[in-house]
Amino acid sequence: MSAAIELRSLSKHFTVRAPADPSAGPLRRWFARGRRTLVAVDGICLRIAAGERVAFVGPNGAGKSTTIKMLAGVLLPTAGELRVCGLQPWQQRRALAYRIGTVFGQRSQLWQHLPPADTFALLGAIYGVARAEHRRRQALLVEAFELGGLLQRPVRQLSLGQRMRCEIVASLLHAPRVLFLDEPTIGLDASARATIRDVVRELAASEGCTVLLTSHDTGDMERVCDRVVVIHGGRILVDEPLEQLRRGVIRRKRVTLTSAARQLQLELPGVSERRRAAHVLELEVDTSRTPIDAVVRAAMAQGHLADLTVEDPPMDEIVAALYERAVTPRATECAS
Repeated sequence: MSAAIELRSLSKHFTVRAPADPSAGPLRRWFARGRRTLVAVDGICLRIAAGERVAFVGPNGAGKSTTIKMLAGVLLPTAGELRVCGLQPWQQRRALAYRIGTVFGQRSQLWQHLPPADTFALLGAIYGVARAEHRRRQALLVEAFELGGLLQRPVRQLSLGQRMRCEIVASLLHAPRVLFLDEPTIGLDASARATIRDVVRELAASEGCTVLLTSHDTGDMERVCDRVVVIHGGRILVDEPLEQLRRGVIRRKRVTLTSAARQLQLELPGVSERRRAAHVLELEVDTSRTPIDAVVRAAMAQGHLADLTVEDPPMDEIVAALYERAVTPRATECAS
């Protein structure tokens, strides 16, 4: 499958002022300040196939937004190679603009004093979309994001959730081949987050659009993406399918037992109690020490089981475990 995004040994360094001696006077501190190099992205390699939906996650300062800005042509790399839709972003930025859509959760492309319909019309003209196609595309997106009653209201009167839905529509009007989403659900309520996640996933799947999503909300990556890339300290720590990441990183399961016995008493290696109530026992099981079937047999020996559920741990726990493991991330080796 052809690559929509390719990074080879990509790096970005910034020169910043180094802190001066705090014991010196204000004027001396100002003139004595030296400079140091801040490494934001450190030789990462990544290949994303056309149509993939990838979560790009990491703690604050990991290099996520810097990488996306280089991919969008906003920043010039210090070293390395990158291509988006076969183009070099910083050299072919205008051509790239017709192939990508970008949404930055804390930046707006909407005119605050104009209604979204005016912005959509202007963007359609900027991207050279034929009027009939623009009307068809806008109607499709407005229905999907439930914006019918908002098109004629000034953007400044919209709620944050309503504005973010309009932001995504604005980025999708020209049917981009690649969509960059940088914290698109930040500050939104549960309903607004759910709408954005579901519609983005459905549209990307139906249109073959490649999605690169950064977010601190693990629900975003679970509902939208099929692959997770974890970056830490400017280097890629993990690059795996979402389900493989679930299975491999934390070998723990949440087990809930409903029994005829009022109380179950299970003492097994790697099994800890999370919650207890009459006839109900919730456990966390380290399957590398005790398999689930051993837990079930031990419970059945004490009374008939009326119900049993086995769940994966929440995605945020998996990501937190990855961060803890990421004290000294290794540089990514590029495939030859």
